[in-house]
Amino acid sequence: MDASSEDYGGGPGGQSGAASPLEASLALDGDGSRIAQARHLVATFLGKAKDHCGFPIAAATVEIAQLIVSELVTNARKYAPGPALLQLRIRGPMLRIELWDSNPAIPAPHAPDPERIGRHGLEIVAALAHAVTTELTPVGKRITADLDLSPAGA
Repeated sequence: MDASSEDYGGGPGGQSGAASPLEASLALDGDGSRIAQARHLVATFLGKAKDHCGFPIAAATVEIAQLIVSELVTNARKYAPGPALLQLRIRGPMLRIELWDSNPAIPAPHAPDPERIGRHGLEIVAALAHAVTTELTPVGKRITADLDLSPAGA
């Protein structure tokens, strides 16, 4: 997938159906416009996900997902030397947000400091997501944030 591609689909071949997860991805490069494009992808993707989930997704939940994506993409752009890949996937009532980047350093939250400016991205993601995991990959790392989309989770 090139740096300008977006892909919506329910799996291989872009086929969607109740048995397969709804997915979308966006290849990211060093262009700052990708942050806005990633936020737009989330809104569009979650608009399509309403039919897949069988329940409406609250506007506040869409905004939370956009904020999580903004933080992850911003950090990848800022700290990873190469391209990155954003993938969104619906499985049941959960949105899985995955970001692969080329920096093998595992991010760690900083100690609370009310005078610190910036570097709050991981804290924000952890506070908003149901679960956050980070794992090393052969070419960098993958950060995964799960967000509950169900009306009870909103």
